[in-house]
Amino acid sequence: MSEPVQITCNEKEHFFASYYGINSWSGDQKYVTVLQTDIKYKLPDENEPATLGLVNLNTNDFIPLTQTHAWNFQEGCMAHWLGTSPDSLIIFNDLRDGKFVSVILNVYTKNEIKVLPYPVSAVSPDRKEAISINFSRLRITRPDYGYGGNGQDPKADIQFPEDDGLFLINLESGEAKLIISLAQIREMVPAITKEGIEYFAHTRFSRKGSKIFWLARAIPERNTTAFTVNRDGTNLKRCFPDNWSGSHFDWLNDDELMITAAYEGMQYAHILFTPGQQDFKRLGKGLLDYDGHGTFSPDGNWMVTDTYPAESSGEQKLYLMDMATEAVLPIGRFIEPKEFTSGSRFWRCDLHCRWSPEGNMIGFNSTYSGSRQVYILHLTY
Repeated sequence: MSEPVQITCNEKEHFFASYYGINSWSGDQKYVTVLQTDIKYKLPDENEPATLGLVNLNTNDFIPLTQTHAWNFQEGCMAHWLGTSPDSLIIFNDLRDGKFVSVILNVYTKNEIKVLPYPVSAVSPDRKEAISINFSRLRITRPDYGYGGNGQDPKADIQFPEDDGLFLINLESGEAKLIISLAQIREMVPAITKEGIEYFAHTRFSRKGSKIFWLARAIPERNTTAFTVNRDGTNLKRCFPDNWSGSHFDWLNDDELMITAAYEGMQYAHILFTPGQQDFKRLGKGLLDYDGHGTFSPDGNWMVTDTYPAESSGEQKLYLMDMATEAVLPIGRFIEPKEFTSGSRFWRCDLHCRWSPEGNMIGFNSTYSGSRQVYILHLTY
């Protein structure tokens, strides 16, 4: 394994243009999608666009493509490669004429192919459909995961709206249908107070795309319920008892999931399970009993995960686990300056590790140089 290679320059802040677990690489692994900004220690708003671009991994040059007004430090602008042939199209979120939209862009010509009237949260493996959620509702419930600009109706005065939730978008036609509403899960989540608001976040298609995972959360109670549903909206399942909560996740295949949650309502751990069954397994033999951003290699043989910064030292760590033996290997440690973790933490920099399509690179964000930058680890097996 190589030492971390910084692929972005320190003159501006840089980070991957999507959430961890979402592929950032082009099919030939020559380019990655990255956001560039001058903002460092504040929650961005709609008047502070970021530049969406590519980094050429052969030269480490940043190639600007366009700007987006719908982004945050945690999930970027939700850029996804659409994987068409040639490998030229991406989709990302933006704010246009006061509305959140998603834009399909040719990265070579920089021409916009299509603007869809819904922001995307996840794209199906066949690149034909996407999931959309309400990013304005996120802005008032989890500000660091929503977008500024009131680009959607947050329905702030409705606890469980019947006309909001998970929307399945046809990326060809632009049509969308509501497959699970917030009202539909009302009796499946813990009760909330009169002041409470339920919201959806963190969606992900399974490896073959037949199922969707997401989290239903509430404020001010801060409870979390994990769900899965078939792509057509059938077979809705809860993943855990109420007191297990839940945080970060990835699909191992089309049936098994890993999620960091409070095992038996107690210790947070990386838990492998099949929704609807009681086959919960704590991964890592006690070494991964914490909340991290775990994600599986494309072949499913490895899992990479990270830690939040230690309270005293600011140290963040990367670990690699062999799925066959559950051997846990430390692969990096990085110190996050206190400036990035003070205050509201809306501008914190989690490592948010992610795999390349061929499984021979791991990318992550870090501030250990004093600014927010993108790094690559090259792996040899």
